[in-house]
Amino acid sequence: MRARLFVILLTAALAVQAKPTLLEHVPLKWRPTSDLKLGTVEMAATPIQLETFEDARANKEAIGENREDDVPKPVTTTDDVGAFVSRHMRELLDKGGLKTVDSGGTVTIKGEVKQFFVRETSTYQSTLAVHLTVVGRDGQTLWSGMAAGDATRFGRSYKLENYYEVLSDALVNTVSSMLQSAEFQKALNGR
Repeated sequence: MRARLFVILLTAALAVQAKPTLLEHVPLKWRPTSDLKLGTVEMAATPIQLETFEDARANKEAIGENREDDVPKPVTTTDDVGAFVSRHMRELLDKGGLKTVDSGGTVTIKGEVKQFFVRETSTYQSTLAVHLTVVGRDGQTLWSGMAAGDATRFGRSYKLENYYEVLSDALVNTVSSMLQSAEFQKALNGR
């Protein structure tokens, strides 16, 4: 009887250890490993205001999934993805030499996050897509379009730090492409 109870407890303990802890309802963290690429950016001297972006994704909690096994393992958050993206986009614009302000900007950037997701197979592959609208002080649209970036990295399977890094790098790459767009630069200058 004791041997049988021991086997049952040992089997249960091994089953608990074998099942990975799911990465659900994790906080979003900023962990970039890429550098902002400026290229031939004509810096805007005008004050730029960023509104908090809207999260326009269908599944607002999903930020990634591990697809290495038959059953995908989710990565979810309850944080505001739109606020996360707009906050760090503003930091990157500041780092790129642009002047951002809390209010009263000559131009305002509005945004809708359309994609913010990592698909993990043999590598971590992230995609960020934001529909941006640059509006002048008079309310006129100066530029509207998609800004997107992606990132790929290797790492140990289903590790939260890797998800943070590749999502952050996709945002860095998105801002890098924005800053290299002549049309976007022109809009930031209020033209």
